[in-house]
Amino acid sequence: MADYLVAMEAAWLVRDVESIDDAIGVAVSEAGKRLNDEDKSYVEVDVGATGCPACGEPFDSAFVAAGTALVGLVLEIEVFNADGREHAQRIAKSEVGGALRDVPLDIVETIEHDAEEES
Repeated sequence: MADYLVAMEAAWLVRDVESIDDAIGVAVSEAGKRLNDEDKSYVEVDVGATGCPACGEPFDSAFVAAGTALVGLVLEIEVFNADGREHAQRIAKSEVGGALRDVPLDIVETIEHDAEEES
């Protein structure tokens, strides 16, 4: 049994916004509220980063067109006592996906915690 940090990317749609900053604020707030309503306040929510195709520098994962935004969120959850990496990913998707129904989720990273690191 091991402990893992599982990071997922979520595609969040925000309507009636005028700027990227507004879209990001609304997306993070709405995702956090839905998670908190399901007693999942232990899930970390942040805006994702996308690399610039020209220079490679990261920028916020958000795009606004016609008052509608698509915001890429990063959701991180600690999974304890999982049987392995895939088991931790299934647990994470189940926990977060249950609270964020109809939100596309994709696993982007899974890191095993070393018990010695925490000592």
